[in-house]
Amino acid sequence: MNFASDNHYGVHPRILEGIAEANAGSAPAYGGDDWTKKAEEQLSKVFEREVRSFLVTTGTAANGLALSALTPPYGAVICHGEAHISVDECNSPEMFTGGAKILGLHGPAGKITPAMVEKTLKGFIRGEHDPKPAAVSLTNSTELGTTYSPKDVKAISSLIKPRGMKLHMDGARFANAIAGLNVSPAELTWKSGVDALSFGATKNGAMMLEAVVFFDVKLADDFIYRRMRGGQLVSKGRYLGAQMLAYLKGGLWLENAKLANGLAAQLAEGLGKFKKIRIPNPVQANEVFAVMPRALNDKLLASGAKFYDWMPDSLGKAIADDEIFVRFVLSYATPEADVRKFLALVKELHA
Repeated sequence: MNFASDNHYGVHPRILEGIAEANAGSAPAYGGDDWTKKAEEQLSKVFEREVRSFLVTTGTAANGLALSALTPPYGAVICHGEAHISVDECNSPEMFTGGAKILGLHGPAGKITPAMVEKTLKGFIRGEHDPKPAAVSLTNSTELGTTYSPKDVKAISSLIKPRGMKLHMDGARFANAIAGLNVSPAELTWKSGVDALSFGATKNGAMMLEAVVFFDVKLADDFIYRRMRGGQLVSKGRYLGAQMLAYLKGGLWLENAKLANGLAAQLAEGLGKFKKIRIPNPVQANEVFAVMPRALNDKLLASGAKFYDWMPDSLGKAIADDEIFVRFVLSYATPEADVRKFLALVKELHA
């Protein structure tokens, strides 16, 4: 019963097959192979327009490198206070951008609002003594398992674009957001004003694979140098291309996300039936957050279940001393039987 992270589960068999096929014979190095070229073409088809895409190995690299193309060293990037670029990437965005300042805002349910962004921008009154507002980064789905709809994204884009700012989306769980919202990738990105996307695959069935996707293709002019300098130009790049082709083929990426989201909904519905457990935020992707008695949490962990406690500040309100805020993450590969088994265990231990 492992609900600790979707990173804990393995590679989808169809992606492993793709890697095995690419392993036969030889191929040009550094992304000059047919798998990479075809993967880039497929990404343009997925987004219904010509995009410039660059395969990398980690989400941290994808975020940092994407922001480096959007933000000067003296710039500021506005995001949620719990966004990965703010608290989980060891100052990687600051390093890749050459020193840009990350400004984290604490909005409800893991999201920031246009009003919050506007209020922050009004605080830049010191001219060159302030960093220059350069970009906003939205995580979709968010660190609290909620989603920004196209309407949400457009509202922020419409606010910042007249100010010459760019919009980045951290899509480590982009597939889960798309599946949860039931919209097209185009609707949630460039049609809503997104300039660059960190397109995640690792959490959703790939081995090690992300892509930086530029909808404003001019931003990609020197990205080949940024990727190389950042240590993300993989010599045997065909293995990244093969993963991406298998990930996209037949809609596998959305199929996996729908499975994970469905299991999350099932878990949330089950937990919500217990009087001493509450689900404070809507479950819109593949993560479930709950407040439960600390004693129950300890018993569940002692019984072999795996999940993480979370920062109670994320709730935006206090919880009782004998309660704990916890996170469950569902994967496409999470056995449905484990969800049922876990709910049965909660029933047994809930008192």
